[in-house]
Amino acid sequence: MKIHRQPLVIVALLLGACGEEPPPPVYQPIAVARRDIVVSASAAGSIEPVTTVEVKSKASGEILQVNAETGDVVRAGQLLVRVDPRTPRNALTQAEADLEVAQAQLDNARSQLRRSEELYKTQSITEQEFEAARLQAANANASLVRARRNLDDANIAFEDTEVKAPTTGVIIQRSVEPGTVISSAISQVSGGTVLLRMANLDTVQVRTLVDETDIGKIRAGLDVTITVDAFPNRPFRGSVLKIEPQASVQQNVTMFPVLIRIANENTLLKPGMNAEVEIHVGARQGVLAIPNAALRTQRDVGSAASVLGLDSAQVRQQVAEARQRPSQPDSASRALAGGASRPADNGERKSAGDTARGGGEKFTMPDGREITLPPGLKAAQVRAVFAKMQSGGGFASLSAEDQAVMQQLRSAGGMGGRRAGGGGSLVMRGGEGAEGGEARMQRPAGSSGSDYLFGGDYIVFVMRAGRPEPAPIRTGLTDLDYSEVVSGLTEQDTVLILPSASLIRAQQQEAARSQFMRSNALPGVQRQTTQPAPGPGPMIIRP
Repeated sequence: MKIHRQPLVIVALLLGACGEEPPPPVYQPIAVARRDIVVSASAAGSIEPVTTVEVKSKASGEILQVNAETGDVVRAGQLLVRVDPRTPRNALTQAEADLEVAQAQLDNARSQLRRSEELYKTQSITEQEFEAARLQAANANASLVRARRNLDDANIAFEDTEVKAPTTGVIIQRSVEPGTVISSAISQVSGGTVLLRMANLDTVQVRTLVDETDIGKIRAGLDVTITVDAFPNRPFRGSVLKIEPQASVQQNVTMFPVLIRIANENTLLKPGMNAEVEIHVGARQGVLAIPNAALRTQRDVGSAASVLGLDSAQVRQQVAEARQRPSQPDSASRALAGGASRPADNGERKSAGDTARGGGEKFTMPDGREITLPPGLKAAQVRAVFAKMQSGGGFASLSAEDQAVMQQLRSAGGMGGRRAGGGGSLVMRGGEGAEGGEARMQRPAGSSGSDYLFGGDYIVFVMRAGRPEPAPIRTGLTDLDYSEVVSGLTEQDTVLILPSASLIRAQQQEAARSQFMRSNALPGVQRQTTQPAPGPGPMIIRP
């Protein structure tokens, strides 16, 4: 009998494998708890006056006196600059003399006209001579009017040599000194010389640029906290004045200018100060909340189920069945969702009604529901629109025609109370619950107003009866770390935080690689085949 010897290392490896400790859990259980959630958008800008006035002079000439320094507070009508008045004064004197001459000429012409009337009545002069006297009197009257107008202009020009403050404010720039020769703002094409710049600093504003991914959350009237380097421990309060409609593209990033109005108490804020603004978008006090890392989308629920040792197909079936059940959120949740929460079977009832009226084609929604499309709406159109939204652009990337298609689908009940294929997406960066550390916020179907910007429909895994189960939920307000739970969970539930989708795939690839290496790592270990020896009895292999 031929005896084959195997290395003792195989036995050692087998014994070592039997003694290995079970791997630690791949999840972290977190209890659903109440907490405060505050959402804000941060940006940077600079302090600037609401209005800036350039002070110029209508008079030309040499500056004799400047009565204001940079930083001075001046009142409306206060004398700021005095210009050489000699030329305007001479013009005023000449205008006064011209007025006297015109008045004398008019008096003389009127006397001549009265005599001509008497002579014309006695036929002592001709009609032509009488008309000439009347014309002379009219010309004298016109000369008097021109002389009065010239006198008024001369008075104005003389007064313009004294430049006064047009409004109450602070001098923020002084551009001239005594002896400077300036040009008139009304007689020069260039607009004249700027003497001073002044602004009212009782109210200032911050002009900041907000990324287009956040601009949809911002509206006029939101409260803002402003901090500046000069007063790091003293926040200032303001409010959003408006969002300017024209975008600004900087380094391929689209930004929108946002104006924030601030009451500047004691004029502590100065133009040009760098400011950090925090726009308070929303806040919830004492609401049920879970970490964003626990949120799963329909796309990555399969990989998450595999990590937990669950069957992916069975998990998807459980999610679909849970979404078919009517949702009954409480009044607070309904208010947070815009009052638009409806039972999940509304879409089916709507579809049945459409079918009875001779509706259009059948279409399977991304969550597995089959609906009847409105007449005239093709399944290929809807499929193309969903493909655009799921490619990453979201609802904002749709054209007007595609948005009309989604509106038809919504009116037909296709979006009834459940996830609408990822429409109206908003990316909140910093979470770990989705691919690449980004939590893509999906618009809850049926939501109205701007509530959809702060939540969506998700799937979480909860520990129930000692084992993990999927649970569809609806979230409300969300920050970078936590999301408010509108419906689907209670304080007695415990959610499971799993690795991100990319980490799950990496772990699966590493496990497959390790298995392959183990099967090929020991050279010389081959499957041994032996031929049975003649005769009865089993073959015995001894080491």
